[in-house]
Amino acid sequence: MPEIILNSIITLYMTAVVLRWVAPWLNLNLNTPRLRWLPAVTDPALRGVRRILPPMSGPMDWSAPALLLGLWILRILLTGG
Repeated sequence: MPEIILNSIITLYMTAVVLRWVAPWLNLNLNTPRLRWLPAVTDPALRGVRRILPPMSGPMDWSAPALLLGLWILRILLTGG
């Protein structure tokens, strides 16, 4: 039972990271009361990943895919799936 809860929490956080990542492409206003929580929840982890990643050129921010990969691996290691 704890594995199911942990799996669900990590999956929900992964969903929040994906939503934060695609928000600019979808023209979502993250300052609205409905979405204001999203940067507050995801940006601390994304900033941590940006500090670890080497500097990269181009318009693509690779912190979200790197964080998603790390969360996916963490979910597999902790819950077995």
